[in-house]
Amino acid sequence: MSVELRLTTNKPQNFYLRATRSFLEGLPAKDDKPAKPPLDTVTLSALGNAIAVGTYIAGVVEKEGLAKIASVKTKWSSVSGGKHAPHMTIVLKRKAGEKALTGDLTVSTEATEPIAGQKPGTSGLRKKTKEFMGKNYLENFVQSTFNALKQSGVPVEGGTMAVSGDGRYYNKDAIQIIIKMAVANGVKTVWVGQDGLMSTPAMSAVIRNREGGFAPFGGFILSASHNPGGLDEDFGIKFNCENGGPAPEKVTDKMFENTKEIKEYKICKGFPTIDIATCGSYLVNDKIRVDVFDCAHDHVDLLQKVFDFEAIKKLIARKDFSMVYDSMNGVQGPYAKRVLCTELGAPESALINAVPKEDFGGKSSPSHGHADPNLTYAVELTAAMGIDKGGNRVGPADSVPEFGAAADGDADRNMILGKQWFVSPSDSLAIIAANADCIPFFKGGLRGCARSMPTSGALDLVAKKKKIPCFVTPTGWKFFGNLMDSGDENYFPDTKVYTPFLCGEESFGTGSNHVREKDGMWAVLAWLQILASKNKDDSKPLVTVEEITKAHWKSYGRNYYCRYDYEGVEKEPADKMMVNLTEKCKDLKGKEMKGMKVESATNFEYKDPVDASISSNQGINIIFTDGSRIVFRLSGTGSAGATIRLYLEKYEPASGNLDQSQFDVVKPLAELAMEISELPQLTGRTSPTVIT
Repeated sequence: MSVELRLTTNKPQNFYLRATRSFLEGLPAKDDKPAKPPLDTVTLSALGNAIAVGTYIAGVVEKEGLAKIASVKTKWSSVSGGKHAPHMTIVLKRKAGEKALTGDLTVSTEATEPIAGQKPGTSGLRKKTKEFMGKNYLENFVQSTFNALKQSGVPVEGGTMAVSGDGRYYNKDAIQIIIKMAVANGVKTVWVGQDGLMSTPAMSAVIRNREGGFAPFGGFILSASHNPGGLDEDFGIKFNCENGGPAPEKVTDKMFENTKEIKEYKICKGFPTIDIATCGSYLVNDKIRVDVFDCAHDHVDLLQKVFDFEAIKKLIARKDFSMVYDSMNGVQGPYAKRVLCTELGAPESALINAVPKEDFGGKSSPSHGHADPNLTYAVELTAAMGIDKGGNRVGPADSVPEFGAAADGDADRNMILGKQWFVSPSDSLAIIAANADCIPFFKGGLRGCARSMPTSGALDLVAKKKKIPCFVTPTGWKFFGNLMDSGDENYFPDTKVYTPFLCGEESFGTGSNHVREKDGMWAVLAWLQILASKNKDDSKPLVTVEEITKAHWKSYGRNYYCRYDYEGVEKEPADKMMVNLTEKCKDLKGKEMKGMKVESATNFEYKDPVDASISSNQGINIIFTDGSRIVFRLSGTGSAGATIRLYLEKYEPASGNLDQSQFDVVKPLAELAMEISELPQLTGRTSPTVIT
């Protein structure tokens, strides 16, 4: 466990010294207060004149043998009045918590050769697990990443790096390999979540906040997200940079180029295997440090600053409120228990599938091992919430909880449900935006928002009313990163500031600039915060998820929306379909089709408003004059073959019929999409694998 102690000159330095000692030594039980165990890491954060207090405390506790000064960082920080002040961060490691290990730090250079197909997609590199376990497959990609980082001027040598994953099969073995390779490439400190677990949003939070923030140059996330796990299923890896966000295209392109030219990789074969099941600080040969820590601490600590936990706790305590949360046997289990039960008071019976498993429950589980929070795979949750895979009400509502949610394998995605009620991801994003003022993080108001191009235009309507910029980006969370870093003096000091910022994708991803990843728990807490704000008076009937959604439609209209996924399609016909569609776009504008007129048809291209970079060929976007849309794109999240995604959208104004089934409303658009694309003829598929 760790703590950050922010020092000021308002209190005497001995006050902070006593506090530091108590954190490092722990406190015995006293009266009705339980004992507090010692913490392995204490971070002293000091601004301006308080720096002298920090150096004094660090010197005293090190001299006393309580702790060792692990690192000292200095920078200039912004203060009120547009001025800057010196800022020092001192990281103290408890000496009693340090475990000395010995090992051979000799660097071995192993010959290898390029392996085809190691191009990272929108969420890193994903392949079958057995392929990753093959000779030099993982090693080639990891070394290519280190090479690309060094070529980009990233301070790998002597630096700090994180590595963890979603707990899927091969996760623990891959972590040990990456640690040995990191040391061989000059890394001096490695951070690992206990048991090798760390959710994707937590990795971002750790990079941005642990030990004063921005200590690592980045981190490897071992995950294939919502894809099944297991020996015969999928594995994945991606790298997040020093800002906590996914590596941008300029870096992933460099990584890919290195995979095509690699001739050798470096590894310290004699580096000891680290016990990642036990929290502690391991010091190897008094030179290399590996910190294993509670994977949930930093993320939960951050979420407590974003939301009003006390207000949510009161909501959960209401007699007429009940909930169920499905972690789908992914990495979210420990986080769900910590946030929902320990901090907010929900009973543990509200959690289902909360134990992480290497195969996410496997093929024999109700989800068939697909830790994918949608109506097709989260079948235990949908059954508990009284709906079927089409979002239709099933059975009596009497025993159905008021609120339900689910996370995927790496916990960055979410699904929101009410009592016998499904909230589409696009609607969820728009509703959070419309009610953002009740979230403390947004108390000053939103300054920007964004959605991926395939996501419905529901967010645009809210942004227009709030008079804030709304950006439409390609699919992939990395495209939101520059907007989140806009105006940051370390990245884009001369650009307009768009934070506080809210963004999301139709693929069940929602988040804000608190981290640089989509965040499944954040989305759940956002909804609980909205519900808490609507239900302050517990003497009145509960305002439900369904009522909040319908009220939103009455204000903004409804974007009927649906996605068809055609998974495991052969790549050649899928590519041919997209090429044909790109050609057809040239002639579609102005055409009348099934009573609708095409307003525009393009292969979407995005010019980043922050750094002016251009991303082309991001999906076929066909817009009709009535606001309806047909979108086609190939997904980069699969491990084999291709996944064709078809997005269908039809807008109904607030004065129109808002109570139809979205699946029925978009069927005519689906028929038209088949006609335009010739998908059945080219792929042999007559129906989608998944409809959401």
